[in-house]
Amino acid sequence: MIKKKFIPVNTPIITNKDALEVYKTVKSGWVSSSGLKINEFEKKLAQFTNRKFANCVSSGTAALEIAVKSLNIGKNDEVIVPAFTIISNANAILKNLAKVVLVDSDPVTWNININDIKKKISLKTKAIMLPHIYGFPNDMNKIISICKKHKLYLIEDAAEMIGQKFNNAPCGSFGDISTFSFYANKHITTGEGGAILTNNKKLNEKIKELRNLNFGKKNRYNHTDLSWNYRFTNIQAALGLSQLKRIKSIIKRKREIGKFYYDNFKKNKNLLIQPYKLEYASNIYWVFGIVLKNKFNNQRTEIQKKLLNRSIDTRPFFWPMHKQTIFKKMGLFKGESYPVAENLSKNGFYLPSGLGLSNKQLEYIVKVTNEILS
Repeated sequence: MIKKKFIPVNTPIITNKDALEVYKTVKSGWVSSSGLKINEFEKKLAQFTNRKFANCVSSGTAALEIAVKSLNIGKNDEVIVPAFTIISNANAILKNLAKVVLVDSDPVTWNININDIKKKISLKTKAIMLPHIYGFPNDMNKIISICKKHKLYLIEDAAEMIGQKFNNAPCGSFGDISTFSFYANKHITTGEGGAILTNNKKLNEKIKELRNLNFGKKNRYNHTDLSWNYRFTNIQAALGLSQLKRIKSIIKRKREIGKFYYDNFKKNKNLLIQPYKLEYASNIYWVFGIVLKNKFNNQRTEIQKKLLNRSIDTRPFFWPMHKQTIFKKMGLFKGESYPVAENLSKNGFYLPSGLGLSNKQLEYIVKVTNEILS
């Protein structure tokens, strides 16, 4: 029997045009954090998200760290964040010496449970850090209403959502500060990289300084604050610009992949999947996640191994913040429980979802997955 060709969980598409733009930039000599491509990419990002300002940085994580510091969030401040998310959210808060306050997930969208946010607001709460998880944006009307009522900053983590919309407004256009990631598995990739967006001119100036070591204005090497080298390169910007030109076709293909999976898994009683559409948004399917249930509950590792043996790569869902080994060592979140986040983390994983997937590969993945999970 001929072994099936391995199907990775993500394959980015780098076109000949992408490669040519990078090549031309390299040959120009403008390869570091100076160069016109960066300014052009930032302007295009701001326009695309209806923002006044965009600043590119070295990663989505760097963007979150700068966002927290630029809002003067620090010791004795609290920031609310979902328990089910990437560790970068918590790390950015802790790095700035603030306290992470966790909230459980919504069982349908897998985003933060909005109804539980109010229970966690205290006199020390200064912000909500709000990642959009996997496919759907959060209900921004409700979130913004909470922030206004309690005078909280909103940091919108749209790392997985470039091209997604909430009620026809682009993700990345909400919040006092919004962030993107351009890692290899995102809709737009620059290899590594991220961006910080805002409409506030003073915040924008501070962000520019924080991403670049806060060099002095009169004496360059007399620095004015503790900050980092989180600069973005002209080479990355060239790739990002080229990819942004075809963002509509990228999103169209992601939704085609998601719809195919959805149509073929929606009747499988052993799986929980996200809806295809909500009242305020269609699923963008950054990844296609499945959550095991019924007789396959707590068998994720075994199921992933069976899929891997059939040449299908997968990735487990995020591990919840209160279960992270490092945070246990630090004595954080003792005795806290978030049942929905825990179930998603124990039983959830995502299938190959990259733009490089062929329709034949999709058919094979569906066939094998339904066979195993019948």
